[in-house]
Amino acid sequence: MSKFTHSIIVTGGTSGLGFHATTILAKQFKDAKVVIAARKDPELAAAKINKKNGQNNVEFLSLDLGKHESIRAFVKTLKDQQLPPVSHLLLNAGLQFPGEIQYTSDGIEATFGINHVGHALLFHLLQPSLANKCRIVVVSSGTHDPAQKSGLPDAIYDTAEELAHPKGEALNYAGRQRYATSKLCNVLWTYALSRRVSKLPGKNITVVAFDPGLMPGTGLARESGPVLRFVWHYVLPALIPLLRRAFHPNVHTSQQSGANLAFIATDGSAAMKSGVYYEMRKEIPSSIDSYVESKQEDLWAWTVRTLASTEQERKEFEVVA
Repeated sequence: MSKFTHSIIVTGGTSGLGFHATTILAKQFKDAKVVIAARKDPELAAAKINKKNGQNNVEFLSLDLGKHESIRAFVKTLKDQQLPPVSHLLLNAGLQFPGEIQYTSDGIEATFGINHVGHALLFHLLQPSLANKCRIVVVSSGTHDPAQKSGLPDAIYDTAEELAHPKGEALNYAGRQRYATSKLCNVLWTYALSRRVSKLPGKNITVVAFDPGLMPGTGLARESGPVLRFVWHYVLPALIPLLRRAFHPNVHTSQQSGANLAFIATDGSAAMKSGVYYEMRKEIPSSIDSYVESKQEDLWAWTVRTLASTEQERKEFEVVA
């Protein structure tokens, strides 16, 4: 019989924000099996966390959010292992592709495909494994909101199909603009999901979107050119106090943002909230576009229709009581 009573899953938990949040959660919940889900774990993050905490409750499992086959295999592995019910699901992983447009192995524009579609499929497949009381945190970004003047091009959402399979002028959108739009999709999907899980009988599932702020030095820029990677990893981290004063107060080390993410996932008052958006530990309004219900429903319907492989899955993915 397993010594663990519940499970925590963190995507992209091998470094940066996810690593630090996982470290805190694993220490706080000694009775939880904590799964780091990422493509690879070159730095042996799971072993480092176990050693630091003096525990043995963190495990790495391979997950490629850009491959639907990999996501389905990941969930099957969890079921085969008879993982305890999932009490916390942190959809944290994200990528930015600043160069030419790229696609996932399933033919979907890669930024949208990884940052939204992959996470959505993971949730849908995990839904039967969620605990009756479950906290879901979707890591978004202030870049989704033009009013925050992040320096990135404004997010543009017309339809999910146009994001998945760009045509014409949309093929020339900048990679940073695709990233901002994918983060808007995170918020749109959070709100659509929150409406649905709130109606599930016998369940207390809450879902929120979270902006960790700008975190120089993290793996977000790994697809960038060598100059930008150097500045991101070796110059900007030393300037965080200056950036916080001159650019925006929501600039942090990944350790600070990881602590904020863990707080939003576990704090008693915060964990009662659903369908809201957090900047650091403060609930704030998200962008104007993120509240447009027609956009939320377009994204939801397209996602379910695209990801469900059978009619039975489609019904399950709809998350209707």
